[in-house]
Amino acid sequence: MSVTKPISSSSPQLARLRTPSPRHTRAGALAFRAKAAVFRIGRAARNLRGGPRRHPRAGAWVDAPVLAESVSSLWTEDGAGELPLVAGKVHNLRLALRRIHGVEIPAGAVFSFWAQVGRASRRRGFVAGRELREGCLIPSVGGGLCQLSNALYHTALQAGCEIVERHAHSRAVPGSQAEAGRDATVFWNYVDLRFRAPGPLRVEAWMDARTLTVRLRGPRVDGRAATAERAAPVRALRVVGAGPRSCLSCGEDHCFRHDASPAEPVGRAAHLVDACWPEFDRYLSDIRREGDVLGVPLDGRRFGKPQYAWTTAGAARVHQSWRVTLVRAWRSRRLAAQGAERQRALLASAAALAESYAPLLRHDVTHLVVAQNLLPFLWRAGHLGGRTFDVLMTAPPMAELHTRLDVAARLHPESRTLADFRADDALLRDEAAALASARQIVTPHADVAALFPGRAELLDWATPAPRARVPNGAPRPRIVFPGPTAGRKGACELREALAGVDVELVVMGSQLEGAGFWDGVRLAAPKASWMDAADLVVLPAFVETQPRRLLTALAAGVPVIATPACGLGPREGLTLVPAGNAAALREAVLGVLDARAAVS
Repeated sequence: MSVTKPISSSSPQLARLRTPSPRHTRAGALAFRAKAAVFRIGRAARNLRGGPRRHPRAGAWVDAPVLAESVSSLWTEDGAGELPLVAGKVHNLRLALRRIHGVEIPAGAVFSFWAQVGRASRRRGFVAGRELREGCLIPSVGGGLCQLSNALYHTALQAGCEIVERHAHSRAVPGSQAEAGRDATVFWNYVDLRFRAPGPLRVEAWMDARTLTVRLRGPRVDGRAATAERAAPVRALRVVGAGPRSCLSCGEDHCFRHDASPAEPVGRAAHLVDACWPEFDRYLSDIRREGDVLGVPLDGRRFGKPQYAWTTAGAARVHQSWRVTLVRAWRSRRLAAQGAERQRALLASAAALAESYAPLLRHDVTHLVVAQNLLPFLWRAGHLGGRTFDVLMTAPPMAELHTRLDVAARLHPESRTLADFRADDALLRDEAAALASARQIVTPHADVAALFPGRAELLDWATPAPRARVPNGAPRPRIVFPGPTAGRKGACELREALAGVDVELVVMGSQLEGAGFWDGVRLAAPKASWMDAADLVVLPAFVETQPRRLLTALAAGVPVIATPACGLGPREGLTLVPAGNAAALREAVLGVLDARAAVS
């Protein structure tokens, strides 16, 4: 592959473009565009004759040592007047990182910023950010990408790469890499950053709410650090006053770049939800603000006016993913109620729903409230970078679920359901990384909240209204198991705990563990209402996300035995036992039944 000859930062052609004009004029801007067009055509022609190519994502060096790292702040500018262009910069970085993160460069190959990122155009979703031109910070589509090129250049130096092409800024922003001489400006397509990898390199680049991180991985090569500084000498820049002026705050209203229209407000939130939980309905209604964005599935009757009356009258933009929801409903009817195939289909539907919400996430959205099942897919696509976000948690993280199910599977290797599905490792890593970056975990599930000490907001479960029930007039106690016969619901422990106990058991769900599972236990059909004649409700689950029937039973005065995994905190009428402990469960059941007998 031929390599572009290094271009000096002091070359005459760039000097002509970088000389600050005493006054910005339309004629000067037209001249700049004409010159830039000539240089772009020339660079495009040279690229066609063997310029650098885009490198694909790969995973060969994902666990290689870290050779270099750069961390820089995203939201460093002062003053609310600059926020629209700063938000635009962050959005542009968010798009560019999708073409950068995870790419791997073969040894001896050249990395080109523009070959990798492509042109920053409105058609590709880029917006106005801040660009340093002629001594001023002006609005420009794709503006702000220099923060990424600066970071790439800085890490390339640390990793000992040969700098093939690099251009310094004409003026330094105080505190920036340019002030330290470690900057690399880019301008489509002829002002590029290019470096040659001395060995195979993996580029990792991502944003959290406040910082941009760029990291290079690869095998260590002798002499790498020794050649780094020789490849690109540092040039000191003069910082004038407080740095370049900005079109949004300079006050030069006679300049042709001045826009008298008010800037669009920045800082709205987007609420992206899926399952309809009354606890989350109440929470979102309490925190919403005028102008917020709401993404909901098809069922507007549940997510529309009754729960979110604030979405009407132009108070927020509402998006209903009816197409994704219809496909999900159709697939759901074709699949079994449980099993690996159904779980894979649910993950695929969550991925599709997350992507359908992506158009709502404009650059002015700086905070998200995200349903847990959408989280890893939004993180993987880069939509959460540069934003704060809270997570509506309905279950433990997938890695924790895997651990609990693995424990249960070792206890009951004969179970048909405990080992039938596990999400792939990449999805687990994405969810874990997103949860680590989340500002807050919001959930009514006490067991889930306990996994995030100091970051969880524990909501109150919606308490159902007390329901009348028919008491049990028979001498034999009646126990209700409010779930399917599945290992994860504690069916094996309950069967063992009830061995030899003279009771009737009502099983509310499907027989997923096969015929004959309850042999030795007296089964009974439910009454007109499942709580009629119930003396005790038992759910010794390893996994339970919505303990609705337990809450209903407690509201009606029926004693409940459950595990902490069911998500209920200590309350009257509730006995908690460890998951997987049949002996403790038997003791608790006998204790409740003895108390019933004493009362009667």
